[in-house]
Amino acid sequence: MLYYLYEYLTAQGIHIPGLGMFRFISFRAGMAVLLSLIIALVYGKKIINYLRAKQMGELVRDLGLAGQKQKEGTPTMGGLIIILATLIPVLLFTRIFNVYIVLLIISVVWMGAIGFIDDYLKKIKKNKDGLSGKFKVIGQVGLGLIVGVTMYFHPDITVKRKYADAKELNRNYVERNFMPTEKATVSTVPFVKNNEFDYSGILFWMSPADAHKWAWTVFIPIVIFIVTAVSNGANITDGIDGLAAGTSVVILLTLAFFAYVSGNIIFADYLNIMFLPNMGEATIFALALTGATIGFFWYNTYPAQVFMGDTGSLMLGGVIAVLAVILRKELLIPVLCGIFLIENVSVMLQVAVFKYRKRKHGLEYAQNHRLFKMSPLHHHYQKEGYHESKIVNRMIIMGVMFAIICLITLKIR
Repeated sequence: MLYYLYEYLTAQGIHIPGLGMFRFISFRAGMAVLLSLIIALVYGKKIINYLRAKQMGELVRDLGLAGQKQKEGTPTMGGLIIILATLIPVLLFTRIFNVYIVLLIISVVWMGAIGFIDDYLKKIKKNKDGLSGKFKVIGQVGLGLIVGVTMYFHPDITVKRKYADAKELNRNYVERNFMPTEKATVSTVPFVKNNEFDYSGILFWMSPADAHKWAWTVFIPIVIFIVTAVSNGANITDGIDGLAAGTSVVILLTLAFFAYVSGNIIFADYLNIMFLPNMGEATIFALALTGATIGFFWYNTYPAQVFMGDTGSLMLGGVIAVLAVILRKELLIPVLCGIFLIENVSVMLQVAVFKYRKRKHGLEYAQNHRLFKMSPLHHHYQKEGYHESKIVNRMIIMGVMFAIICLITLKIR
């Protein structure tokens, strides 16, 4: 909104000292992250007190974990803090009619609403199961469908790819290194020299023209799968104080960097990556969400004063997935969201091994010979005697390592 105010005043010939700073994405991104952090820190406490007054405390099942019963009554639905602290700076500092910003705002509200309904049913309606799993999946599929259809059909979502024989960087002739703007279902393949993958290539039995025409039949289902998988991964990771928030901050910072370099034709040319017109605004969004999550993390570190609940975890996972998709970096998700993946896989392995051993050796044997002492993996380490803070800090360090691997894919091919 403030950017449009700057444009309006400039068009009217009104020049206010310092207002020209709103032209720059770096300035607006810095202001957004600062404001989101302040909102989360200042109003986070008020929201926590309100949730506590409304008796929105967590009901903790006895899983035999150390310190678990002390968390009984800790306010949940703290994801509202992240949503509030994200949307206000985004509305103030981004060009809100940018198609990527519209998609990201829809993602926050959509997934936040699904998580809120789940938490509401659990806390207000006393339905311990909350929102049915199938309705959660329907909601995730719905968001994936919206994102996939928009990415494929919207005229403002385009890419500029470099010519194979592009010359060295020259600021005066950078545009000449890129092909004309085009619609394409392309993504980035890490650690590969010619690292662009077109989803139409999956339809190899068709002619190139037909494959391009029907690429949406491949692209949209993949987007739906990614949104559903990452959203559930973040939800599963949110099991101990600070884990989902801390790891999400690292992921969001990495995606913010990718958004900045992909939306800047100078950096895109230097790094030999796709230039994504209008993507720079997503940098502001990603950093606003980062600041809001850091502010929430202030209250969520051990011992947590508030839990994000499904309101926060489903939203964070969904938005991270959408950011990766619009940045054409979805193939990096298994590495970038490595903690989410490990947590997800630990649950699937636990169930699969339990069922196999039950079938082969009987129920008693399966119960006494589980693959992990408890899943997800963070609970296994709790059972091993590790303190929550140590588990969280070490997983965040692992998340930083995964993020660095993703960043060096820009140069190592």
